[in-house]
Amino acid sequence: MSGAADTPLALARTFLFVPADRPERHARALATGAGGVIVDLEDAVAPERKAAARMGLAASFAALPEADRKRLLVRINAGGTPWHDDDRAAVGELVAQGLIAGVVLPKAEQPADLRQLAQAVGPRGVLVPLIESAAGLEAVNELAAAPQVLRLAFGNLDFQADLGLACDADEAELVPVRLALLLASRRAGLPAPIDGVTPDWRNAQRLAADAARARRGGFGAKLCIHPDQVAPAHAALGPNAEELAWARRVIDAIRTAGGGVVSLDGRMVDAPVVRLAQRLLALDAQAPP
Repeated sequence: MSGAADTPLALARTFLFVPADRPERHARALATGAGGVIVDLEDAVAPERKAAARMGLAASFAALPEADRKRLLVRINAGGTPWHDDDRAAVGELVAQGLIAGVVLPKAEQPADLRQLAQAVGPRGVLVPLIESAAGLEAVNELAAAPQVLRLAFGNLDFQADLGLACDADEAELVPVRLALLLASRRAGLPAPIDGVTPDWRNAQRLAADAARARRGGFGAKLCIHPDQVAPAHAALGPNAEELAWARRVIDAIRTAGGGVVSLDGRMVDAPVVRLAQRLLALDAQAPP
């Protein structure tokens, strides 16, 4: 996970997609307060526009403040497509120039692809593999352990299409898949994974339910397809007031006791409880949208 320690993307709760060929939207996407912005060269750009979109990224990103560039990722085209090699070379240059933080690899299935990407972007760049297929799920532990991987992300819609699933809105059939991503992330020492999209961006109730499911399932962030999804998803994936009050009391109790094991509200406060409290406070410290 080289390069990950100093990136705000490690604790980001929202990642907003924006088309690569719409440079006028890049700054607006960052202004939503999304923890990360994914400039999309894959699904959002028609084949005949991909080369021009790729070539225009450097100029678009150079106009942005340095702090905003640290929240930028580019989703390139998948390995095996006609655009992948040129995309990989381009993002390597963008990272080297300090214009982006790293790369999202769609349909991640081969650890070798991630190793090639890591070489292209150098030690400063971070990688986010999108798990979108049965093959990606089979290789998820190797993908999570690949060099410079920051977090895993779940492509829930593509995964359903790959397996021929017909999920309801609650996606109950995908519970084991989400758990596999969570376990792989934990084994590799990565931050909590990024959950997939809610396709109906106008359905606030569905978004709230999806974000709540993500948090219950151990996911730390969500992919967003519309600016209106950013603020509610950010709030739903963060600690509430009651949790924060408890976390502060835990830290205060440990400080007062000078370390070791203490009792709070009749419950033993040991190292795992302290780590949970610290994580909640760290999440709250992330700037809100």
